Amino acid sequence: MAARRPGQPDDLFESALQERLARQAPLAARMRPRTVDDIIGQSHLLGPDAPLRALIDADRLSSIILWGPPGTGKTTIAQVIASKTDREFVSLSAVTAGVKDVREVIEGARRRLAEDGRGTILFLDEVHRFNKSQQDALLPAVEAGIITLIGATTENPFFEVNAPLISRSTIFRLQPLTDDELRLIAGRAVEAEGAGCDDDALDHLVDMAGGDGRAALNTLEVALALAAAAGRDRVSLADVEGARQTRVLRYGEDEHYDVVSAFIKSIRGSDPDAGLYWLARMLEAGEDARFIARRLVILASEDVGMADPMGLVLADAAARAVEFVGLPEAGLNLAHTVIYLASAPKSNTAMAGLARAFSDVRDRPAGAVPPYLRSVHPYQARKLKEGGGYRYPHNEAAGFVAQEYRPPEIAGPIGTAERRLYYRPSPHGAEAEAGRRLRQLWGDAPYDAEEWWEFEKFRDPSR
Repeated sequence: MAARRPGQPDDLFESALQERLARQAPLAARMRPRTVDDIIGQSHLLGPDAPLRALIDADRLSSIILWGPPGTGKTTIAQVIASKTDREFVSLSAVTAGVKDVREVIEGARRRLAEDGRGTILFLDEVHRFNKSQQDALLPAVEAGIITLIGATTENPFFEVNAPLISRSTIFRLQPLTDDELRLIAGRAVEAEGAGCDDDALDHLVDMAGGDGRAALNTLEVALALAAAAGRDRVSLADVEGARQTRVLRYGEDEHYDVVSAFIKSIRGSDPDAGLYWLARMLEAGEDARFIARRLVILASEDVGMADPMGLVLADAAARAVEFVGLPEAGLNLAHTVIYLASAPKSNTAMAGLARAFSDVRDRPAGAVPPYLRSVHPYQARKLKEGGGYRYPHNEAAGFVAQEYRPPEIAGPIGTAERRLYYRPSPHGAEAEAGRRLRQLWGDAPYDAEEWWEFEKFRDPSR
C-alpha cells in the first residue's frame, strides 16, 4: 500500500530511496508522464475539454473505472491524478490485496474525513482480480463518498465488476495507442537516453508493440542495451530483432494484407500445408494471434459453413485458447484449426444466403409480420386466431408445419418455382444431409440439389 500526503516532508531515507529507484527503474517507469499534457494518446479522454481532463483539472473526480488494453496509460492517469489532487491518494493492487487491506483503507479514510475534512482516492489496479466479496467490501464506502475509487482493468468491467459498483462509477475506455503515438513515445525515450534509432528499427518496434506503450519501451530498453554492448549509441534493426527475438520478414502494411489473403485462400483451397506455412510466417513476424483467430472464425462460416458445422466450433475454441493460453503454445491450437478447416468440405452457402436476404431487405418493400407470428401477450390471446392462427410445430406428428414465416409478398408461394430462396444447400459434406432434409420438408422445387451451381457470385474471386 502506498499513500501520498501533500505537504508532509519526506524523511532523508525515503528521499534517498526514491532517488535511487528513479535511477534504476525500468525505462517505461522513468519515461512515465508526470502531467496530463505529457500523456500521449487517449485524446478522447484527456484532450482539451475532454471529460476526464476536466475532472482531473478541477480535482472533482468521482469514482471511475479505467478500462483498456495493457500499456495504454491506466496507471499513468492514476499517478497524474495523485500528483494533482489535494485528497489522500492510496494505491492497492488487487493481485496482492485482500479484504483486510480494503477495510484498513476505508477506516483510514473515515478518520481522515472526520479529523481533517480530507477525502481519499483509492487506486485499485487489476480491479477485475477482486472476487465478489472483496468488491462488496468497497461498495458502502464508495456509495457513502468515504472513498473515491479509481479502478483499472484490462477486462470488460461489465462482466468482471459487480453491477452495484459499476452503477456508482463512470467507465472510461482507453484505446490502443496508434502507430504515430508509439513512434512519439519511443522517440522521446531514445532522445532521453542520449541515443539514436534507425527508421526501420523504429518501424519494427512499433509493429511489434501492438498498441502497447509499455511493451514498446521495454523492447527499446533491451535494444538500447544491445547497441551499447556493441559499442554503439544508435539502435539498429538487428538490435530490435534481438530484443524481441523475432526476425523481420517482408511485412509492411501491403505485405500484411497479402500474407493474410494467401493464408485465407490456402485454407479455402483445402491446402493444409500452405495454411500452416502462412500461419508460421505470420506468427514468426509477430502478427497478433487474436487477429489470426478472428480470421479463422470468419472463415469457418464463410468458406466451410454448413458443409462441416463443427468448423465454427473448433475456430471459436481456438480463439478462446489464444486468450486463455497465449503464445507460443496457442500456436498449436491455431495450427489444429488450420488443418481442420483446410481438410473440411467447403461451402459458402451461409454467406451467399445472407447476401440474398440483405438484397431483399434493402431492395423490396418490407412486408408486415404475419399476424399469427406476432408476439402474444396474455391479454392479447385473441391474436392466436388472427390470420388463421399459428400452428405449433411440436404439436404435429412430424414436428413440422409447412406454414409461411415471412411476409407473403416477400416469400412467394410455398413449394413453387416462384419461391424466393436465400439458403441453397450444396451437395458437400454434412450440408448434403441438410439439403435432403429441407427438400423432404418443403418440397423438391425450393431446394433442388443442383441449384447451388447457379447462384450469383457475391465476392470478387480475386479477393
